[in-house]
Amino acid sequence: MSVLHQWFGSLKVFFTGIERGSAERDLEEMAAQAERAPAGARWAIFNRLGDAYLKAGDRPRALRYFGRAIDCLLEDDQPGPARAVAKKVVRLHPEAIRTLCTLIWIDLASQKTSAALATLQDYVEAAKAGHQARVACGQVLEMARLVADPRFLEKASAALETLGCSADAAQAMEWAHAGGSPDAPSDPEEIRALCLKAAIGSNVKMKTRGSVA
Repeated sequence: MSVLHQWFGSLKVFFTGIERGSAERDLEEMAAQAERAPAGARWAIFNRLGDAYLKAGDRPRALRYFGRAIDCLLEDDQPGPARAVAKKVVRLHPEAIRTLCTLIWIDLASQKTSAALATLQDYVEAAKAGHQARVACGQVLEMARLVADPRFLEKASAALETLGCSADAAQAMEWAHAGGSPDAPSDPEEIRALCLKAAIGSNVKMKTRGSVA
């Protein structure tokens, strides 16, 4: 039986027998099997685990498994589905600093500047509230370094000022006036690759700081 079929069997047990004590063990076993599953199947199992724990009212574990699904999708070069799961996380947990950052990187990778800007303000507010302003400054400045779009650079400069990083804000504005940083690639495929790599890297950094989402 495939890992996915085993998962659906465990999910059925979970929903029909949650109070019998066995569902939790079944889900833990499925999580262990997901770690051994092929990359293409792993994200789907983590996403379903997130749904199951969310239905059970265990939001922290739901967020953790949604985050694992996003990680797997990014590592498998599937930014579209990763974005869909990330949006689900933000709806569930609007202060999800790590996921908001990931969403911006994904949209920048796809050159969806308007979508990235729509998330940038939420990211800045969440980072300030979560005492992660310094980390956010590093992420926003790196975004400004790679993206030459003047709209994004101007908003990035304002975001950096809001985060208390005045020197970085001035640098971003200088790049805006110059038409981009010296390191900003012009090839869309290179931009995509660098932004997705940065998305993965930002997830790792925030996880080491204990970020749930």
